[in-house]
Amino acid sequence: MMSEIEMSRRGVLAGSAATAALVAAPNVEAQPAKTAAPATMPVSLTVNGKRQDLTLDTRTTLLDALREHVKLNGTKKGCDHGQCGACTVLVNGTRINSCLSLAVQHQGDAITTIEGLGTPDKLHPMQAAFVKHDGYQCGYCTPGQICSAVAVLAEIKAGVPSHVQADLTTKPQVTNIEMRERMSGNICRCGAYSNIAEAMADVAGSKA
Repeated sequence: MMSEIEMSRRGVLAGSAATAALVAAPNVEAQPAKTAAPATMPVSLTVNGKRQDLTLDTRTTLLDALREHVKLNGTKKGCDHGQCGACTVLVNGTRINSCLSLAVQHQGDAITTIEGLGTPDKLHPMQAAFVKHDGYQCGYCTPGQICSAVAVLAEIKAGVPSHVQADLTTKPQVTNIEMRERMSGNICRCGAYSNIAEAMADVAGSKA
């Protein structure tokens, strides 16, 4: 009785013929898959008081729009995950992490970057205080720190509560613990936190 795994002569010849045909076939290079062009949209921003009309890939973050398209490199790309605060800018007066926000979300918004706060000849009071109190250290996180510091004092003045405010029915005060809590989203690897708090207290007119 023939074994179940025994192949017939006809089967062997057929397999050999198929293999030979495959080897003899010309090599055809794989064609790269066609990808669709990225979607773009027009967006108009007012950056540091100047209107910017841009056409952007809809995936472009506000941070990349500012750095790569408006050519304002003061705002830094740190972690690119919204964890370090180096990319902080002011949008309609409110601070945000620009790496987490798409540029097309900000149609018509007013954006203020570190370049829009002051100039070398006329520093913003917070910029001058950072210089005075040595709050800038290596400087990489400084633009975001300064933008946040300006916004923090505005938040306290407007009565926006914080997690460390004991009594939410009263107006928050410019205290060391308030400023440190509100600035906790801005990371400085150089450890200039005490100097930054002193700079903010100086601008606020209180003692850190």
